[in-house]
Amino acid sequence: MRNERHDEPLSGEELELFLQYLHRFARHDVDLFALMEVGDPDDPRYVTLASEPAPGVDRSAYHRP
Repeated sequence: MRNERHDEPLSGEELELFLQYLHRFARHDVDLFALMEVGDPDDPRYVTLASEPAPGVDRSAYHRP
């Protein structure tokens, strides 16, 4: 399920699907945390999904899309 369109932004429909899948993943598959490296291997992005805010970050810094 790889998409090679990395140089294109998500369409509105793709963004909506991404957020729906993200909510489902977080609800059903993330007990404590999930750590991922994504994107271009030469310029990766690091993603942390956790059941608590990052240390030192106030809950008000997070927004719900």
